[in-house]
Amino acid sequence: MRKIFVWVVLICGVCGGCVFAQSADAKQSQDVQQLQPGASQVVNTSTIKLAETSNALPAAADNSSSSTKEAEIDVSAKAKPDKDASAPPAKAPAAPATGDDDKSKARLDVYGFAMLDMGYDADQNDPNWFDVMRPTKLPSSPDQFGHDGHFYAGVRQSRFGVKGYFQTPLGELKTIFEFELFGVGVDAGQTTFRLRHAWGELGEFGAGQSWSPFMDPDVFPNSLEYWGPNGMVFFRNVQVRWMPVNKGNHQLWFALERPGASGDLGVAADRIELQHIQGRFPAPDISARLRWGGQRGYFQMAGIGRYIAWDDLAPTPPFNFSGHTWGWGVNVSSNVPMGKKDVLKLAVAYGHGIENYMNDAPVDIGPKPTPSNLTRPINGEPLPVLGVVAFYDKYWSEKWSSCLGYSMAKIDNTSLQVASEFHRGEYALFNVLHYPAKNVMIGGEIQWGHRDNFSDGFEVNDYRIQFGFRYNFDFKLGGEK
Repeated sequence: MRKIFVWVVLICGVCGGCVFAQSADAKQSQDVQQLQPGASQVVNTSTIKLAETSNALPAAADNSSSSTKEAEIDVSAKAKPDKDASAPPAKAPAAPATGDDDKSKARLDVYGFAMLDMGYDADQNDPNWFDVMRPTKLPSSPDQFGHDGHFYAGVRQSRFGVKGYFQTPLGELKTIFEFELFGVGVDAGQTTFRLRHAWGELGEFGAGQSWSPFMDPDVFPNSLEYWGPNGMVFFRNVQVRWMPVNKGNHQLWFALERPGASGDLGVAADRIELQHIQGRFPAPDISARLRWGGQRGYFQMAGIGRYIAWDDLAPTPPFNFSGHTWGWGVNVSSNVPMGKKDVLKLAVAYGHGIENYMNDAPVDIGPKPTPSNLTRPINGEPLPVLGVVAFYDKYWSEKWSSCLGYSMAKIDNTSLQVASEFHRGEYALFNVLHYPAKNVMIGGEIQWGHRDNFSDGFEVNDYRIQFGFRYNFDFKLGGEK
């Protein structure tokens, strides 16, 4: 009877959290499909990333769904701290061990952590993103967000997840449901439930919301800062995935993913003829991943292709601004073992119109003049983007670790974008983390961010110091003989 009671309480609690989390996420999903006129800036989610505003196309998911982050992390005191990647990669628990030899029975792994972030920002940024370092959210003009200097504190990184394992005639069914408290989209800046993963796998196939195959969550550094490297591909997306090879660091994945993008009308945003443009996505995004490696190190190549269209719903003769374009990207990444425990994490991503998949990048489509076309003098162009990530995770002992690294994202802007539009962002950090006891982590971190505007010459630096306190939990139910 005691076991039955525990299971009933657990299932009720999970179902209640699921309903609440899905309700919050529904608003984000709706925003992704709506066109909002005006200057646009994307929040990247991986979570799912959500464009905050959009001129030509629906907003992209905010890397938080998709900003990652998340390589799954170990919940012991020796584990690497994770970040939003389903750890942001540093904070999510590692793949659960059953702790029981009998795998024929259903079992659950309940995991997560409570975390406090506290810090001081010597400069300024968008108040909706007060507790993260995002170069796109730094001011684009002097004192845009008030005077420099603010103290912040919050528990928005805290997380709860359940992984289930069930035997079926077709093999083991694996499921995961995970949420956190970091609001994005319409909930930006709030402490609110947000869905991270709602995923199931059976054999070679998986479906739901999880990491895009175009992403490599294992590149996420062992950091305190939640959002992570701005030049990293980071997106949790809704998808159907085929995994013909999926054993450790030997992977071959293919997926059909939910499409989405954001657009910018630039200096032509106030033209009446352009006020009725709406994005349309006739086909899913197609992504693939190939990874090869050993127990610790690996090399990964990933790619994505996208079809993005937009319609002029009220063409004004002789103009009709309907059009379409193709987006594509390549992401090369690696974990290089250094000694017994240290890891060098590297990634380079390049593409056109893939800003929606980047951890911190603005719109996917920019306005381009086409003077030779009298009916469509302005067309949309997929913006080229380059992202770079290089971090070194150092483990001094069983109780001490550090992380040092740099990231950059650069956009090739079009001539019709406004002078203050985002052009280049940089991100760096250094930390010292201590694990005084099992499931306990404390640490301090120094962060730097930099933003360059497109063509008005404005640039800005941001410096922060952050302290973190994390308490993990991980326990298993079921699987008894």
